[in-house]
Amino acid sequence: MTLIPHPPQRALPLHREMERVWSRPPGLKGFLTSVNHSEIGMRFMALAGIYFGIGGILAMLIRTQLATPQGAFLDTALYNQIFTMHGSIMMFLFAIPMLEGLSMYLLPKMLGTRDMAFPRLSAFGWWCYLFGGLILLVALAAGMAPDGGWFMYTPLSSRTYTPGVNADVWLLGVTFVEISAIAAAVEITVTILRLRAPGMRLTQMPLFAWYMLGTSAMMLAGFPPLILGSVLLELERAFDWPFFDVARGGDSLLWQHLFWLFGHPEVYIIFLPAAGAISTILPVMCRTKILGYEAIVAAIVGLVFLSFGLWVHHMFTVGIPQMALAFFSAASTLVAVPTAVQIFAWTGTMWKGTPRLTLPMLHLLAFFGTFVLGGLTGVMLAVVPFNWQAHDTAFVTAHLHYVLIGGFVFPMMAAAVYWLPLMSGRVRVRGVGEVAFALIFIGFHGTFLVMHLTGLLGMPRRIPVYPDNPEWALPNLISTVFSFMMSIGFVLFALDLLLHALFGRRSTRDPWQANTLEWKMALPVPSYNIAALPVSTDISAVALARGEGALPGAPRGRREVLAVSSLEGKAQHVAVLPGNTLLPVVTAAMVGVFVLLMLFGAYILACAALLGVLVCGWTWHRFGRDLRPAQIEVTPGQTLPDQTGVEGSLTRSGMIALIIADASLFGSFLFALGFLSVIAPGWPPPDSGLGLGALVLGGGTLSALAVASGLSRWSRGPLPAALAGVVALVTVLGVAWLLDDPTRHARDALRAAATGYAALHIGIAVLLALIARTRAPATAAASRSLWRLWQDFTLITVAILALLVVAQEVLS
Repeated sequence: MTLIPHPPQRALPLHREMERVWSRPPGLKGFLTSVNHSEIGMRFMALAGIYFGIGGILAMLIRTQLATPQGAFLDTALYNQIFTMHGSIMMFLFAIPMLEGLSMYLLPKMLGTRDMAFPRLSAFGWWCYLFGGLILLVALAAGMAPDGGWFMYTPLSSRTYTPGVNADVWLLGVTFVEISAIAAAVEITVTILRLRAPGMRLTQMPLFAWYMLGTSAMMLAGFPPLILGSVLLELERAFDWPFFDVARGGDSLLWQHLFWLFGHPEVYIIFLPAAGAISTILPVMCRTKILGYEAIVAAIVGLVFLSFGLWVHHMFTVGIPQMALAFFSAASTLVAVPTAVQIFAWTGTMWKGTPRLTLPMLHLLAFFGTFVLGGLTGVMLAVVPFNWQAHDTAFVTAHLHYVLIGGFVFPMMAAAVYWLPLMSGRVRVRGVGEVAFALIFIGFHGTFLVMHLTGLLGMPRRIPVYPDNPEWALPNLISTVFSFMMSIGFVLFALDLLLHALFGRRSTRDPWQANTLEWKMALPVPSYNIAALPVSTDISAVALARGEGALPGAPRGRREVLAVSSLEGKAQHVAVLPGNTLLPVVTAAMVGVFVLLMLFGAYILACAALLGVLVCGWTWHRFGRDLRPAQIEVTPGQTLPDQTGVEGSLTRSGMIALIIADASLFGSFLFALGFLSVIAPGWPPPDSGLGLGALVLGGGTLSALAVASGLSRWSRGPLPAALAGVVALVTVLGVAWLLDDPTRHARDALRAAATGYAALHIGIAVLLALIARTRAPATAAASRSLWRLWQDFTLITVAILALLVVAQEVLS
């Protein structure tokens, strides 16, 4: 292992050297190949803003339709597509990607590093987001958009009642976008835990990082149930596997459970980043420190755990037992406690400080007034008798918008105004933003406050006309008028951002006097963020610009950052990040081709597209193959190893995060299996003579995986284990032919899905083993570590599935 000290200062100035290494090529090539977190984060936010505008236009069409009882503006079929796409766009294409973009842009700057942990994964996520959103928008323009509501309840979304491709567009397009969300969750988690400035303990992180850590943990656990539900429903629609068909052992309520296992945590996934922005901006606007740092962190942790126990909150009217109603009602009320802790902390911060009524502060005050009202109506809906009366009325629509717009949009507008000088290097042009704020605030409350009354008068959600209920006409007309006022305000807000970018004068460093790490960078922020990594939060901006910190410059011509321990923030090794590449866009395009082929029923060609994805995945691992172990001087007198051969690498942390998401998917599948076998009618199914097939499937799979696991422990290399994995894969696929027709009963469909799950994971284990085999000896140890992690997880999950299949057969 060689020692690489800091070379003497080159003739090329420090910042020009950094720019050469970290910048992207100009033009289209640079756009396609860039992996820089600042650019990718701004792309997420810009595209989310565009989708927000489209969703807003759809909302105006809805309000125009409901302005009069006859509603002659839209026919019923088109109205169904529009309100479905409005909800889908706002939830999946605006809110989640906006918070992803903000966190990608800010986190490295706040944590004192130069990029996210996996830059190529960030870029891949953005391209998936772009392509998935385009699929939905093109379908809308072609009149083939989903029309079953943004929640896609079965059996309405089954092939029987939605025979076209409308529902398939939602299932495949949204799942495509969810890939982006999982990628972002892995990125955010590993970046926060492993790429902080050296010496920054977990308890010393900015609160925004704490909020995003909680958000990413919820995304890892909350999105897989929706992905599983979408996959199962698409399998039912495409191949007639009856997961949700009551006549064949399925249950339509299974979809609701899987959807709301995602849907209710998503409310807090959306709220937490906005709360992080509030906790960051509010102390600056009040010229003081945040009150109750520890209490806020505890509240974040409490929200993360409590949010997963509330999904039945949306299902109080489906006929669940009284004990379950009482439990989930109490849990829905209890979740208000950690939210109230944060509200009191923010109120106390304003009380002890000196608030400045700047534009960001106005948006924050609007948040307080709006979100508290939304929280109060949420507590009302948590009470079962009231929920039964207000369920599926306009009252719920009003509550939802008070929570989402009050809890997310107002804080995001404050964040946009606050951090725009960081992004553009300019200060805003005063006047337009203040008018926009007034129109949005008045228009919002005029629209949705009245809607509470409309719901209490009995108006259901999602109806296009109401000719027999003239008492609803005036409230709906008032809501429509104020909704257009709110829309004009959003247009002015967009104009304010444009004027800021085009005509704002140059900003000084840290225009808000925040004195936080992100404001210690040059404006606009360069592609590498900082010339040297801060070794102390008290280090000055001038010192960082001079390279007085860790890893100054780019003397080795590589993109280098420091990886630290998760809790203490102790520097462990130097991580080398990949540079600009076409791999993310090519891989996302191959996934997009697969989705389109599935959408049009070309399943054989879709399998060929998956081979293209496999080739792209194989190509990703080539980065770093030529690295050699070395000791790098990070500060004078301190040396650390680079990532070569280090088992505790960023990639291993990313694999652990991915396995957590996979475990959530697996747990959701076990929930589906248990729910159908206990709740659904027609269980157990009539005997199908599958005893031998079930035993062979369970025993053969378990034996082959045990052999693979043993060889991975005792062989000198992964090749024998890879061969054993091939045997296991062939065993699973071969025994699949012994299974009965999966269209016969939900039990058989679940067994077929379990077989596919096992085959996919064994195949990935084989791929990882072969990758480890092709690695150079210096880098093979880290690859073997990743492969063993995945193989152990695969062994555990497939063994559980095999044992459940055998147990089912024996018990039936």
